[in-house]
Amino acid sequence: MIAFVSGKVAEVSLSSAVLEVGGVGLELMCTPGTLATLRQGQPATLPTSMVVREDSLTLFGFVDDDEKTMFELVQTASGVGPKVAQAITAVLSPDDLRRAIAGDDVKTLTRVPGIGQKGAQRIILELKDRIGAPTGGRTAAAATPAPEEAWRDQVHGGLVGLGWSTKEADKAVDAVAPDAGPTPDVGALLRAALRTLSKA
Repeated sequence: MIAFVSGKVAEVSLSSAVLEVGGVGLELMCTPGTLATLRQGQPATLPTSMVVREDSLTLFGFVDDDEKTMFELVQTASGVGPKVAQAITAVLSPDDLRRAIAGDDVKTLTRVPGIGQKGAQRIILELKDRIGAPTGGRTAAAATPAPEEAWRDQVHGGLVGLGWSTKEADKAVDAVAPDAGPTPDVGALLRAALRTLSKA
């Protein structure tokens, strides 16, 4: 398995990044919060998790090892595949997830697209004894600031990638725009956008 990828950022799209490693471009599927930390042409090292399917090999990239651990752990719960696991890591920081599971917080888990009430209850039941206590690591608001206006594309792309329609994503981005401020935090804005969509 590929534990991490280190190389020059060749490309950053709305849902993935390409890192050039030894003359080969490796595409990593990443959350908007992780993508916001990358700059084209700059070196980067991302912990990775490889998901092997009959018809594909997909490499997921993460901002740190804790996020990778959570991505892999939630997939051990029945009914959670890589797409939902990535949505969980996009919406909740590792410690937010630990607190939600430890506190039987179904409401927080159902903010994630693709997780209903029963799914949230199952995740809590199956992972409660294995998730561990909050580590005091980064919170939802601790992501790297994104350049002004670039955050719009990243949040919009993140919402569409998580299964919302373009029209719904447009509305959510407009709704959180007043909160962007001079140094927008993509991770926090994405979470705020998801909250507005879950209320709709």
